[in-house]
Amino acid sequence: MAAAALVLPALVALPAHGAASGCSVNYTVNEWSGGFTAQIKVTNLGPAVNGWQLAWTYAGDQHITSGWNTTVTQTGAAVRAADAGYNAAIATGGAADFGVQGTWSAADPTPTAFILNGTACTGNGTPPTTPPTTPPTTPPTTPPTTPPPTTPPPSGCSGAVICSDFEDQTGTAPSGQWQPAAPDCSGTGAVAVDTAVAHSGTRSLRVDGHAGYCNHAFVADTQDLSAVGPVMYVRLWVRHTTALPAAHVAFVSMPDSSQGGRALRIGGQNGALQWNRETDDATLPEQSPAGVALSRPLPTGSWQCLRFAVGTTAPSLQTWLGDQDVPGLRVDGVPTADVDRQWLSRTTPPRPTALRLGWESYGTGDDTLWFDDVAVGSSPIGC
Repeated sequence: MAAAALVLPALVALPAHGAASGCSVNYTVNEWSGGFTAQIKVTNLGPAVNGWQLAWTYAGDQHITSGWNTTVTQTGAAVRAADAGYNAAIATGGAADFGVQGTWSAADPTPTAFILNGTACTGNGTPPTTPPTTPPTTPPTTPPTTPPPTTPPPSGCSGAVICSDFEDQTGTAPSGQWQPAAPDCSGTGAVAVDTAVAHSGTRSLRVDGHAGYCNHAFVADTQDLSAVGPVMYVRLWVRHTTALPAAHVAFVSMPDSSQGGRALRIGGQNGALQWNRETDDATLPEQSPAGVALSRPLPTGSWQCLRFAVGTTAPSLQTWLGDQDVPGLRVDGVPTADVDRQWLSRTTPPRPTALRLGWESYGTGDDTLWFDDVAVGSSPIGC
């Protein structure tokens, strides 16, 4: 993934409808093969603005598929990003931050000229000779509620609904806010507090999971998560022993009120990470070779930071392993072949109400796992 930042200061004339007399645009792009995200910051250097539009033209074959904190339209190479209502006002010296996500095939050059409220804002103050064309009159689509951050969020979780390093556990059995949940199902799965292996401090949760559904073992946090949103951000460190099998397994399970309490879960299948929805057994990605190739395995024998963001007011979902976005584990409202078309067959957004960590196998697959430094909140939480 390549990253580049472009800062374009300019002094421009104040138009009659109230745009700033000066502006600065910072366009930071994160790029991977065939796709990109761009975080855009517009700083107002002139009089206060109430309502804004920023326009630019791509020189490559970029196509925007979604945006956040903005309503965005594209006609050919020309793009217009408008305020989202709640961020329409920009005070003198203030800024508006928004972002876009898109695809490209042949080239993805960074744009070099921007127009704020109809007035050019460029590196040397000279307007481009051909401003972007007028966008279509149809209303722009609602931006997704799961913005992919272009820089890692802070790793601290103070103030989050769940912020647990398990150092408050005093015995070998989980206690307090962590309680065994269907620990054995008359089988051999088990959960315990481990003082021999930890990501930080001296304690972690250990799960000994065995093949077969009735051997599942989970520990559940007692916090009610039903009010966390509109995006639920989850960060956990996980270490496991055996490579993800071909059969379906899960190690995070969240009861989901939109499914009548059935689970939204992440685990693996065909050797790679996958999401699974219990109601209709939909998977993300679709279990085709092309879909699985867009996911990633979960490395064994080392601590891995797994993060995900679940939209609770729109069907959006994004997953990171470390600080790397996993393309096959992303739902952005735009159907992607071999990835999310099956997932989008259900339009009701998930509403997780609790967090359960453990092991659940639906065929073959034993594993021993450890969990540590777990956090859940309404703001992004980094590794």
